[in-house]
Amino acid sequence: MKTTTSVARRHFVLGGLGAAAMTIAPARAFAAGYPERPITFICPWPAGGTADRSMRTICQIAAGELGQPIAFENRAGASGMLGTKAMASAKPDGYTIGQIPISVTRFSQLGTLQLDPLKDLSYLARTSGQTFGIAVPANSPFKSLKDVVAQAKAKPGIVTYAHAGIGGATHVGMEQFAQAAGVKFNAIAYKGGSAALQDVLGEQVDMLADSSSWAPHVESGKLRLLATWGEARTPRFKDTPTLKELGFDVVVEAPNGIGAPAGLPPDVEKRLRDAFRVAVQSEEFRKVAEGIDAPVMYQDGPDYRKYVQSVYRQETALIRKLNLKEMMAKG
Repeated sequence: MKTTTSVARRHFVLGGLGAAAMTIAPARAFAAGYPERPITFICPWPAGGTADRSMRTICQIAAGELGQPIAFENRAGASGMLGTKAMASAKPDGYTIGQIPISVTRFSQLGTLQLDPLKDLSYLARTSGQTFGIAVPANSPFKSLKDVVAQAKAKPGIVTYAHAGIGGATHVGMEQFAQAAGVKFNAIAYKGGSAALQDVLGEQVDMLADSSSWAPHVESGKLRLLATWGEARTPRFKDTPTLKELGFDVVVEAPNGIGAPAGLPPDVEKRLRDAFRVAVQSEEFRKVAEGIDAPVMYQDGPDYRKYVQSVYRQETALIRKLNLKEMMAKG
């Protein structure tokens, strides 16, 4: 799989209380004064995407709770795994934290990520899910998912779809759908959802499989949304059916979360969990999440760890079912 490492972008994110947060930090401080200096947050995706936007909002609110700025650093590459590895490799002192893509459970088993998500990470909070979907250009001959399946059955491997990287949620979700439908697509891998979107808008690829990057283009009439991948329809596109409604037993929500290197001091971990609980459950974050079709799916650290453990077991079976190791080797 081809990967690129973007130049790390670092920005300080101040809490909503601004300077006032700094003045009241001593009153909030515990855990031997933690935090006494800015915290670095590693986002494993490029700036401007849905994950980046949601995490910046959460960090802004959490910074106010912690009484220290949070330096936001984008380290994109390897389908989100480059930044995750960098975060996991940092000193477990609470001064380096970051987003954990749930696909860490898959890539670690595929061997492309030298990390054990059950041993090498501390889990602080599950934050929000994503709304995935299949979209086509407005003048596409595909008016419905039924049309897509019919064409793919008539001409196996001819219908193309763009996705954000081999082994990622959009690629695996489409392969699950293809298997459920009994068809074969031609998967076109990109280095991120933005590049995939542009080629579908330019009609170089038949379909886009992505989280809600397609949303404004569906609303403007440039793209047609054929199906979403959640358990239920998304409120913003309530007229679009889910894959399950259409008879395909596929649900992909891929919740994001926040973590730190394993081995955090318990009082530091508690401090971070409390701050991010407030941030994720805030009205400000809820509004941002709604705007990017990201349902809030909060879980505190211990429950989030249990969730990751269950997904890890599910991924073991999925890797075998879809022959993902073979796909990765060819990719």
